Parts: sequence; C-alpha cells; structure tokens
Amino acid sequence: MIGEFIDGPLWWFSASFFLIGVAWRIGSILIRGVKKDLSVARQSGLPGAVGTVFRRFLPHPEMVRRTRLHLIAGYMFHIGLIALLFWAAPHMEFLRDRVFGFGWTPLPHWAFILAAEFAFAGLLILWLHRVLHPVTRMLSDADDHIAAILTFLVMLTGCLALLRSFEGLRLTHLLLAELWLLYFPFSRLMHAFTFVISRSYTGANYGRHGVKA
Repeated sequence: MIGEFIDGPLWWFSASFFLIGVAWRIGSILIRGVKKDLSVARQSGLPGAVGTVFRRFLPHPEMVRRTRLHLIAGYMFHIGLIALLFWAAPHMEFLRDRVFGFGWTPLPHWAFILAAEFAFAGLLILWLHRVLHPVTRMLSDADDHIAAILTFLVMLTGCLALLRSFEGLRLTHLLLAELWLLYFPFSRLMHAFTFVISRSYTGANYGRHGVKA
C-alpha cells in the first residue's frame, strides 16, 4: 500500500507541485518587473544580458585564486548531478515511461560511477567549506544545509538502489526525490532556474551604461 502511494499519487503530486511552484516563482519575479531606468542608455542592454549569462560561468581573472575551490567543486557537482539525472539508466527509463514517452542512450556503468563520484565529491567539498570556513558558516542558514543534505541523501539512496536488489531502497530513493521536488520551489535550489534571470538583469543594467559586467 505505501509503495503504491509513493509510486503513484505522491509522485504525481510532487511532480505537479514542483512544476507549478517553479512557474509561480519565476512568474512572480517577471511580473514584479524592475524600476524604470531614467538615465540615458548608451547602448542596448540585450548584448550585456546575453553575454553576462555565459561569462559568469567563469570567474573574473582577478578572482580565480580566491574562487578556485568553489569553481572546481561546483562544476564537479553540477555536471555530475546533471549526468546522473538524465543519463543514468534507471532515470532514463523512468523519464521515458512516466514523463517524455521516449528514451535515449544511457550512460555505461563506468561513466555512471564516474559521474556519481564527481557529484558526491563536489557536493561534499562545497558543504564542508560552508561549514568549516568562518565566513561562509556565518552567511549560511538552515535552507543551505537542508538543500545540501537532502540532495546528498537522494543521490546516496539512488546509488544504493542501482543494484535493484531490494525494492525498499528504490522506494526510499523515490520518496526522498519526491520530498526534494516539494522542497525545491521555495528554497535556494531555485537558483537552477533563477540564475539566468539574475545574470540577465545585471548584464542588461550594466550594458545600458556601457559597462561590461
């Protein structure tokens, strides 16, 4: 009974809640708009907006030494996580059967292991730095830790469930993933979507004044 609830109604509820929550958050940001800039624009803000979205994937040269740890660990985590989400064989099958209706070639087992190691290592480095560094520790709140720990547990149970030797592990992984979906729209995990809006706004604002962000 519990397994059927997790596999059925709770999955559809959490997925719908995630989509509606993300759309509501993004819509509220866009509807709110920005204050009208009364200064004379030197140029269009569009090139600045587009350029900043992509330039910010790398730090400014003068900041490389200070942000090297975050840069490397961040890319390890995010690239590994994206690979696991969309190209791990069980996920591809799940998305094929329940979401998209079509599939694609999944990662081979060795690539899955490599992606998982990258994601785990990157997440642990980022979280330990947040906890141990005096500045980031003061700037962090419960949301930061909940997001990191919940993401870690989802990945951990997913790796344990990969063997498919115990149905309870798969259901535990799915339950945690559903909790992650419910938590996502109202947490800092939303940066997965809002970073584009934030960078675009900053780049457009600077670009209108002829400054490269």
